[in-house]
Amino acid sequence: MRALFIGGTGTISSAVTALVAQKPEWELYLINRGNRPELVPDGVKVLKVDINDEAAVLAMLGDMQFDVVADFIGFVPSQVQRDIRLFKGRTKQYMYISSASVYQKPLSNYMVTEGTTLYNPYWEYSRDKIACEELLLQEYRTNGFPITIVRPSHTYGDGSIAIGVHGNKGPWQVLDRMRKGKPVIVHGDGSSLWTVTHNSDFAKGFVGLMGNVRALGEAVHIVSDELLTWDQIYRIAADALGVQAKLVHISTDFLIACRPELEGNMLGDKSRTVAYDNSKIKSLVPDFCATMRYDQGARRSIAYMLQHPETQVPDPEFDAWCDDVLAANAAGIQHFLMNHQAAQKM
Repeated sequence: MRALFIGGTGTISSAVTALVAQKPEWELYLINRGNRPELVPDGVKVLKVDINDEAAVLAMLGDMQFDVVADFIGFVPSQVQRDIRLFKGRTKQYMYISSASVYQKPLSNYMVTEGTTLYNPYWEYSRDKIACEELLLQEYRTNGFPITIVRPSHTYGDGSIAIGVHGNKGPWQVLDRMRKGKPVIVHGDGSSLWTVTHNSDFAKGFVGLMGNVRALGEAVHIVSDELLTWDQIYRIAADALGVQAKLVHISTDFLIACRPELEGNMLGDKSRTVAYDNSKIKSLVPDFCATMRYDQGARRSIAYMLQHPETQVPDPEFDAWCDDVLAANAAGIQHFLMNHQAAQKM
């Protein structure tokens, strides 16, 4: 069987690529710009072309047909429309990577199923993913385009880690603060529940959907069954670093007021308690089971980061912002206590 991945070397897709490469029944091609050749396993063929150059893609593909085409880097409807033009009549299954952040915010029921309403007023990223899903479903209903929609939640792997509040350059700066004994910010009171999934576990579910006729026309999330509080997530990271975490809880509303760009990522995602019903993926892929506990995966990921300096991306702007927010929070608490004590003396 022949598969084509658009992307294939990102946090999620690299694990899928690695697993498919181990399957002798699959012949795998990647369309990407060839910027990360070290993540391409032996035997996987790279078609080095810009996916947005449709003429060049068509010329490179020639008359090739595929059992599966999967797009890991489609974020807006125009990219999905491009894929439909390129692959209609050329694949038996088109797999689109959406996001579990498309589910209703705030939830009316903490337990999320694939039937949970898609609605996220806080995050444009999620609204764009919803629009992509709706376009694909219309194409499936109207023209029989053979879609499968996959919704990952917070997925991590080597070189990445689950952190709630971080800057534009990723989580390293938070880990660096931990290593230096500096306090780190946890949104809310740290007790909301969150699901993190190792990319190797996600890959098992995804590969089980490839070529799976029961998955056609379906949307399915692939996540772990493990639920952790954010305090547990941060403390697991600190433990993997061999340090004690100094956690400071700050309200999500205050954080967004101090950094408006956090609204989508926080109110639209990480500040909400979410539990996933995984019955559907386990029905479609009976042997699917997420087996990487977060403490195990975090140790592996942080060990990788410590051994690979290129993953240690400093973010001095975010570091200074954290110091300012922590100082403002402490000053606010002190001001309240002083006023309260003064009122009691009156």
